[in-house]
Amino acid sequence: MNLPPTLAGSRPAAFTVEALHWGPHKGETIIEDISFSVRPGEMLAITGPNGAGKSSLLRCLYRFLKPSSGTIKLDGTEIGHIPPQAFARRVASVLQEQASDFGLSVAEIVELGASPHMGRMDRAGLYQSVEDALSLLGLAHLAARDFALLSGGEKQRVMIARALAQKPDLLILDEPTNHLDIRHQLEVLELLSHVPATVIVTLHDLALACAHADHVLVLSQGRQVSHGPALQVLTPEAIRRTFAVETTIDSHPMTGRPRFSFHLDASF
Repeated sequence: MNLPPTLAGSRPAAFTVEALHWGPHKGETIIEDISFSVRPGEMLAITGPNGAGKSSLLRCLYRFLKPSSGTIKLDGTEIGHIPPQAFARRVASVLQEQASDFGLSVAEIVELGASPHMGRMDRAGLYQSVEDALSLLGLAHLAARDFALLSGGEKQRVMIARALAQKPDLLILDEPTNHLDIRHQLEVLELLSHVPATVIVTLHDLALACAHADHVLVLSQGRQVSHGPALQVLTPEAIRRTFAVETTIDSHPMTGRPRFSFHLDASF
């Protein structure tokens, strides 16, 4: 699956996080000593139990929160030193919760994604990128629909289309498969696997993370449990320690990809 040239950024970004800490108040730490790097064009999946700090970590990565300490670098430059407009041209994010009272159509929402490139793109190029993003996410028939009237899954796909229209070099997504049916979950992860950008995504579905991500970062209680290739990180023993469930891992008979089956042990 190849993205149209209208949705390709300048180049996939290298991204590095070192000794990251964050807390809402002095003396209260939610994220503690997180370090990892993502090479250009790779996909990193971040997983962990509810309350592990995944969304808080992402908010630091796309500059919504300011870390208490540590460094976050985009292509070797501390992200706090990058001007907002330049950062917006290179980094796009898709959040879990979306406001629904924009009063805008689906096409207008997607067009907002291209706003950092205004003045660098003519109107024809802008309209083409919006059209391509809508088509890629199967939303062309909803272009004129009021965004507020969409289902949760449709809204999620619109926000992913908006992020693609931004032509990012780094794409950060917080649970992008939330609200999506099974087919659209598979399609979105397949799409993200082929986006010409570096991708950081939080996922609860370990099978999807293992099937599509180059590396997996596991968090628990705000701390980094492990980081590395998916099958080295997502072992039955590691899943038991982090998620308190027993796991059987085998291969899917059709795709050959890892398949995870979970059950509760009586000791839990």
